[in-house]
Amino acid sequence: MNPTVTSLDQLRNTALDLAIRFGPKLLVAILILVAGVAVSRWVSRWLLQMLARIELEPPVRMLLARIVWILTFALFLVMALQNLGVELLPLIAGVGVAGAGLALATQGVLSNIVAGLSIIFAKPFRVGEYISIAGEEGQVQTITLFSTTLTHTDRSRVVIPNRKVVGEILHNFGRIRQLDVTVGVAYDTDMSEALRAVGEVLEANARILKDPAPVVSIVRLGDSSVSIGIRPWVNVGDYVAASGEITRAVLEIFRGRGISMPFPQREVRVLGEKSRTAA
Repeated sequence: MNPTVTSLDQLRNTALDLAIRFGPKLLVAILILVAGVAVSRWVSRWLLQMLARIELEPPVRMLLARIVWILTFALFLVMALQNLGVELLPLIAGVGVAGAGLALATQGVLSNIVAGLSIIFAKPFRVGEYISIAGEEGQVQTITLFSTTLTHTDRSRVVIPNRKVVGEILHNFGRIRQLDVTVGVAYDTDMSEALRAVGEVLEANARILKDPAPVVSIVRLGDSSVSIGIRPWVNVGDYVAASGEITRAVLEIFRGRGISMPFPQREVRVLGEKSRTAA
């Protein structure tokens, strides 16, 4: 008999024997995994619906839903492996060794995850608030296990690894910010009239918040002018637009009411002029 034909017959017989012995178990294991995926999705969605009734941050809800999905699928995976007759104790030991090596190789990723959990549960800031940290500032758009994303008024985004966030000095402005506009008026100006004009400008601007109340006061006596500080509060999204509107409106109302805003002036005296002329 041809040796090639004999080898093919042996291979076919071996494959047929394996299919008869393990085929049904493998099919059942695949069905268990498919059912595990479906059940895990249903459980995670149900949990998200339940958590939506509780006041939790979106990252916390997503994290809990993913943990439940993983645990549910892991249960079905164990059932599938047991159906195939796989010894779980050696497998768990091997996974532990591989996990230790993976942890050493991904220290940066794990530190981001730990920092992300700290941010999610400690809540030093929330989505929608304006913060300044690690030399960057912006409105918090998303918080994940790995990074925090900030958005600027110019629509750019800054993605900061969570390990750079934890342990840094954080300035959390919240959802509102205070403008800081300074305007100078002449020393002979009626200050009551000037402050009244600024108050009218703030009252007419729809972006300015009524609570907390704006702060308008004289902040500095300069060389050639009296500086008036205008510090109202606005929503984070209105910060840039409101600053320009207030500055323009103050300039127009001062011009309309004849309130002088002097240019910077400096008086220079030349000493010893007579002695040089005589020489």
